[in-house]
Amino acid sequence: MSRTPHPPGRMRRTEAGQVGGIEALAFGVLIFVLGTLVVANAWGVLDAKMAAGGAAREAARAFVTSPSTADPTARARDAAAASIEAVGRSPQRMTVSMAGAFVRCARIVVTVRYQVPLVHIPLLGGFGDGLTVAARHSELVDPYRNGLPGEAGCAAP
Repeated sequence: MSRTPHPPGRMRRTEAGQVGGIEALAFGVLIFVLGTLVVANAWGVLDAKMAAGGAAREAARAFVTSPSTADPTARARDAAAASIEAVGRSPQRMTVSMAGAFVRCARIVVTVRYQVPLVHIPLLGGFGDGLTVAARHSELVDPYRNGLPGEAGCAAP
C-alpha cells in the first residue's frame, strides 16, 4: 500500500529559501547611506567654493573702497568673515591672504581658503581633516581716489 506524504491537489510547502536575500537588503541600505554621504560631501565642497568666492570678492571690494584713514587689510578681513558668516559657515575655518599695495592703480589680489570637513553630519558636526577650497579675486584701486599718494598712471587720458 502506497501512502502519499500530502493530500492530493495540495502542494507541499517548505521553509527553504524564505530568508534567502535578506542580507541584500541590509547591503543595499548601506550602499544607499554611503552614496548619500558622498553626494552630500560633494555638494558641501561646491557650496564652500561658492562661499569662498563671495568672501574673496567682498574682501577685495572692501580693500579698494576703504577710506584712506582706515586700515584696508582689517576691513578686507572683516568683510570676508561677514560674507562667510552670511552663508552659515564658520569664519574660524577660513584664511585670507592679500597681495598688493593700497596706492592708486595697484592691483589687489585676495585669496580665501576654506577648510571643508570630510563628512558633515547634521547636529553632530564635521569629521575628518577634509579638503581645502580656495577662491581668488582681484580689483584695481581707483586711480581718481582722494587721499591716496601717487599719480593716476593707469587712467586713460
